[in-house]
Amino acid sequence: MNQQHAADILRRKQLIEQKLEETGKKKELEDYLRNKLIESGWKEEMKRQCLDIIRSKGLDKIKIEDLVEELMPKGRALVPNELKEDILNKIRNFIEKDPDYQRLSDF
Repeated sequence: MNQQHAADILRRKQLIEQKLEETGKKKELEDYLRNKLIESGWKEEMKRQCLDIIRSKGLDKIKIEDLVEELMPKGRALVPNELKEDILNKIRNFIEKDPDYQRLSDF
C-alpha cells in the first residue's frame, strides 16, 4: 500500500468518526450494539469468561490490565458476524449520504 493510499484511508476514517460523533449517530450505534450484544448472550458469556480467568489465576494475583488483555481477543471473536455486518452496513448507509464524504470519495 503506498503512502497516498494510506493517507486517503486515514482521512476517510477520520471523517467518518467525526460525522458519527457530530450527528449523534455514534451514540445511537453504541446503544444499538450494546442491546444486540445483550440479546445475543455475549455479555453473559464475557462475564463467564472473566470469572473463569479470575478463578484460574486468583483474584489477588490478577491485575485489571491483564484481565482486559486476555478478554479483548475473546470478546471480539464472540461478537456475532451478523452483528458486525449489520453495524458496518448502518455506518455505510449513513456515511454514503454525507456530502463531505461523497466529495472525498470523488478524489
